[in-house]
Amino acid sequence: MVYAIVRAGGRQEKVEVGSVLVVDRIAADDKGNVELAPVLLVDGDKVTSDADALAKVTVTAEVVTDLRGPKIRIQHYRNKTGYKRRMGHRSELTRLKVTEIK
Repeated sequence: MVYAIVRAGGRQEKVEVGSVLVVDRIAADDKGNVELAPVLLVDGDKVTSDADALAKVTVTAEVVTDLRGPKIRIQHYRNKTGYKRRMGHRSELTRLKVTEIK
């Protein structure tokens, strides 16, 4: 069982080959692939967390699709002043499928 903890989109995610994850928008290369930075690698009983050893490890994922997250509505209100303000936000996201860990 081989899996890795990678840094993607400001968070750390546990990934295996074939797993699908949603991260903040990432630009892919011309082939539609993305390299993710590993933080930890588990290969059976062997755990690798050394920075020099992890520099040799590559975690490759392909971009499945770009999407947008749910709409978040923010509303500010101050009592007795007539102040009301409403804002909205939708995150730009990317769905990735991990293709290889080596």
